[in-house]
Amino acid sequence: MCVGIPMRVTEEGGENAVVWCEARDGGRRERINLLLVGEQAPGTWLLTFQGSALRVMSPEEAAQTSDALLALAQTMNGDMSQLDTLFADLVNREPILPPHLQAELAASKARKDVL
Repeated sequence: MCVGIPMRVTEEGGENAVVWCEARDGGRRERINLLLVGEQAPGTWLLTFQGSALRVMSPEEAAQTSDALLALAQTMNGDMSQLDTLFADLVNREPILPPHLQAELAASKARKDVL
């Protein structure tokens, strides 16, 4: 499984399209290649993977992703005490089917109504 890490740009990179970034908890600092996303200002959140920025993220999306990664790490260590807090955006939310499955479900219900 490949997991991208949200990181915030802390210093401008200049010509070489490489910047210093740090993870939300401040515990990780890396040089990140910006070739795929272009030059980014300090404070910008990026989804990173293996030393490269894959895309720009909103601060809210970066926080949610960081919380999900923390929840995963805690669960792997047997601690599930903060799942509701770390997945607050999912608690008490009904799942939403993608459009192609919504169409299939509607067609299936229509067929049953005919029978």
